[in-house]
Amino acid sequence: MADTRSQPRGQAVDKKLYEMQAELCKTLSNPKRLEILDILKEEGEICVNELAERLEIPKANTSQHLAVLRQAGVVNTRKDGINVYYSLRSRKITEACYLTRDILLERLEDQAGLTDLIKKKD
Repeated sequence: MADTRSQPRGQAVDKKLYEMQAELCKTLSNPKRLEILDILKEEGEICVNELAERLEIPKANTSQHLAVLRQAGVVNTRKDGINVYYSLRSRKITEACYLTRDILLERLEDQAGLTDLIKKKD
C-alpha cells in the first residue's frame, strides 16, 4: 500500500474508502451472493441448510458464499446448537444492490427503445 503520510488526511481516507468499496463490489460480484442477500432481506435470518435448499446449490457451496460475505462484513452469524444462522449486518447493502438493479433496468429499457427504433427504420 502507498505511503499516505505526505497526503492530506482526507485524500488518504478517500483512497482507503475506494479500496474498501472495490473489495465490497468484488464480494457482491457473484449472482448467488446477490441472491443470498435478497433471501436474507426477505427472511431476516436463515440457516445454511435452508438457504442451500432455496438456492438449489450444495450446502458446501452455500457455506463458501456465506464465508466470503462474512469476511467482508456483510452478514452476521448466530450459532444455535449445530445450526448456524445468517442475517444481514446492515439492510443498506440491499438498498445499494437495488440501486444498481434500477440502473441496469434503465439501461435495458434504453436498449429496448433503441431496438424498437432500429426496427422501425428497417
